[in-house]
Amino acid sequence: MTQTGSIQLEARPAAFLDRDGVINVDHGYTYRAEHLEFTPTAVEAIRLLNKADYRVLVVTNQSGVARGLYGIADVESFHAHMNAALAHAGAHIDAFYYCPYHPEGTVGEFAMEHEDRKPGAGMIRRAMRDWNVRTEGSFLIGDKPSDAESAISAGIPSLLISSNIGDLARAVRKFLNH
Repeated sequence: MTQTGSIQLEARPAAFLDRDGVINVDHGYTYRAEHLEFTPTAVEAIRLLNKADYRVLVVTNQSGVARGLYGIADVESFHAHMNAALAHAGAHIDAFYYCPYHPEGTVGEFAMEHEDRKPGAGMIRRAMRDWNVRTEGSFLIGDKPSDAESAISAGIPSLLISSNIGDLARAVRKFLNH
């Protein structure tokens, strides 16, 4: 068991989900609450995962921070808004992991390559430790080759769906029915 603060977490599998284009429609550097638009079956998919007792962990590159388009507080506010909207629909995301780094960024502290940036597996590995994720049964669903590369590096299977229109619930069912 992993200890988070004073809470012991039992080992469980996790669904690692990319954010933009998979959970929410990617409007290009999406970070404002008013621009939150879930992809067609995202809410249903997250509910399915919650009911199957999977940890739902978002892993998302957020290079807009490094590029100076928005800040860390904006990313965290968007994630809080997303989880509040999901809660109204009877679903939730356990945690959000995001990478604010990009080697071509203009904000000095974030203008670098980093192991968290997909295709690196830093976010997945950290989430696995933080949440005592059991590798067996875990998977990643994304919409870009870098998502799949990240999953391979972390030792979990992945599935890519079409950005903004992919059927996330169908992809989740494929993994849950194996």
